[in-house]
Amino acid sequence: MSTSPSPAVRSPINLAGKLALIHEHWAPRVVAEMNDYQFKLVKFHGDFVWHTHEDTDETFIVIHGQLRIELRDGPVILNAGELFVVPKGVEHKPCADQEVQVMLIEPRGVLNTGDQGGERTATNDLWI
Repeated sequence: MSTSPSPAVRSPINLAGKLALIHEHWAPRVVAEMNDYQFKLVKFHGDFVWHTHEDTDETFIVIHGQLRIELRDGPVILNAGELFVVPKGVEHKPCADQEVQVMLIEPRGVLNTGDQGGERTATNDLWI
């Protein structure tokens, strides 16, 4: 596990370059922090698990591809360049028929599987 970069580092983060380092799906990697929030890059393919985050909203920004976020009252479809905020406490399930590249913005320490846990729970605070 790598550690976060020094606050003195002042260079841009190349998202395409960082995404090229990610070779697995559903495994978010931190690329930056702002206050207590982390900016994570992740690749999705297939269906995730239904879950909620009781204490925080979760922001999805699609960089490449198309993401479907299933909600109990119907799906939200996101294309490249679009974002959606899932409000705290709302059950959701991200899905991607083809690989999609996404940036997540959420507080440090949030588990990707929220209240569900299980085999898809990714290790937190892994930086690329």
